Amino acid sequence: MSTARLTINLQALASNWRALDAKTDVETGAVVKADAYGLGAGPVANALAEEGVRKFFVAAAEEGADVREAVGPGPTICVFSGHMEGDTDLLRAHDLTPLINSPEQFQRHVEALPDHALGIQLDSGMNRLGLEPTDWAELRPRAEALNPVVVMSHLACSDEPDHPMNRQQLETFRGMTEGVTAPRSLAATGGTLLGSEFHFEFCRPGIGLYGGMPFAGAKPVVTVDLPVIQVRDVEVGETVGYGNSWTARRPSRIATVSAGYADGLHRAIGGGIDTFSGDQPCPVVGRISMDLITVDVTDLPHTPERLRILNGHQTIDDLAEAAGTIGYEILTSMGSRYSRGYVE
Repeated sequence: MSTARLTINLQALASNWRALDAKTDVETGAVVKADAYGLGAGPVANALAEEGVRKFFVAAAEEGADVREAVGPGPTICVFSGHMEGDTDLLRAHDLTPLINSPEQFQRHVEALPDHALGIQLDSGMNRLGLEPTDWAELRPRAEALNPVVVMSHLACSDEPDHPMNRQQLETFRGMTEGVTAPRSLAATGGTLLGSEFHFEFCRPGIGLYGGMPFAGAKPVVTVDLPVIQVRDVEVGETVGYGNSWTARRPSRIATVSAGYADGLHRAIGGGIDTFSGDQPCPVVGRISMDLITVDVTDLPHTPERLRILNGHQTIDDLAEAAGTIGYEILTSMGSRYSRGYVE
C-alpha cells in the first residue's frame, strides 16, 4: 500500500477511560468531538458506550448526529456550540442536548423546541463560551424551570495543576451554581486529575482517553506505520530534502516514506524525532514535505518495508513537542489519506 496506516487500539482507549473513571467517585462521560479527536467518532463512541459511558460531548450538532447513529438511543449527547441557527431539525431528529451559551440561544431553543432537553454552559473565567454571570443571574429562574440536564463550565489552565486560574474558576463556578439541582461538570481530563473538588457530579475527559497529556498514565491508542517507497545511498557531503537542511556526515542509506504534512505530520517537526523498525530508532532527516519524509536507515541490517512513527516509544506528545504544538493538534490533523484500522 502506498498510503500510511493508522491503527486505533479500542482496548487501550477503553482502558484509559476506566483508569480516569477510577480516579473519581462520580460519573465519567467522554468528549468525542472532532470525529473523536480524528480517530473516528462511530467506532470510538461505540466502544465507550460498551464500557458504560452515558454522556457524550461534541462540538457541533452535525457531529452529534454521527455519534447518535453509533450509540443508539439512550445516552445523552451534548453539543458544546449550543443551539445554533439551523440546528433545530438535527437536535430534534437525533435527540441532541444543546449546551446553551447565550440569552439568544436560550430564546431560540424555547421557541423552537419548547419540550426538548437542554443544558447550560457557564463562563467561569475563560471568556470563550458560556453565559456570563450577569446573564446567568437574569436567566437562571427560567432555565432551571426547564430542568436542564447539565450545568457546566470549562477550565482554562487545568493542564497546569498549580496555576491560580484553576482555583479561581472553581470558586466562580461554585458561586454561580450554588443551589443548582442539575448535575454539574467542570472537569475534562486535566480537571479530573486535579482532584475531587473539581469533579462535582460528573467528569468529561477528552484527550486522556486518546493517549495524550496531561494524563501521564494513558496507554498509547494510536500507531502510525509509514510505507517505504524507496531506499537510496547518499555519499558524505550530499544533502537530503528541501533547503539542503541535512548533510550526510557518513555514507548513508536514506529511506523515503509515504507521509508528510498533508497527513498531519507537521513540517515544523523537522529533526529530533525518530521512526522505528521494531524497537530500532531511525532518525528523520531533512525537512518534512507534503507527502514524503526522509529517514536515515543506515544502522538497520535490512531494508525495511515500513517504519512506525507513532508507537509506545514515541507518542503524540513527543511529536507535538518537536513541532512546538500540542498532542491535540497532532491527533486531529491526521487526515483522510491514512488507511485506518481498529483493533480490540
